[in-house]
Amino acid sequence: MMKLYWAPRTRSFSALWMMEEAGQPYERALVDMSVNAQKSPDYLAINPMGKVPALKDGNATMAEAAAICAYVADRYPEAKLAPPIGDPRRTKFLYWLFFAANIEAAIMQLYTKMQVPSMMAGWGEATQVFDVLDAAVEKGPWILGEEFSAADVVICSGLNFAIKIFKMVPTRPSFDRYIERCSARPAFQRAAAIAAG
Repeated sequence: MMKLYWAPRTRSFSALWMMEEAGQPYERALVDMSVNAQKSPDYLAINPMGKVPALKDGNATMAEAAAICAYVADRYPEAKLAPPIGDPRRTKFLYWLFFAANIEAAIMQLYTKMQVPSMMAGWGEATQVFDVLDAAVEKGPWILGEEFSAADVVICSGLNFAIKIFKMVPTRPSFDRYIERCSARPAFQRAAAIAAG
């Protein structure tokens, strides 16, 4: 059984939501960040960065929310949270799964008002990141069109935290509708209830 290391109000929400979408039994291990449990030697052996989430599956351990979501999607193909390897739709799935890192960087750039020349920034220009995402979610209902996937879990988790919870960046109508669709999913609601305690 997989074991998810997580903490509320962190990036681990996406992994928690993903586990609920997968619909398989898993164990949750709450990492008490108020006492720096994420810096304990035992936890650093699982994730040397001392951050949540992390996942243990037998002898395998991993961290990074998007990587965990990709792993879980491939581990449980019956949940249909990722196009299978060899399927042409997988290219778009991987694109959006990794595009999520650009979204987080763009959020931080706008929130901190950090000036970074777009030629030097791996994400390019923050406004363009949001324009590209806006066009994709406007088509909807999901980032791959009619098919919900782990990429939606990662992207919507980031948008929800940045827009609805922490109010770090301004919203757009397409983002509001996308977050509303995602948050209506039963697995999202179960994960939100778990995170709320």
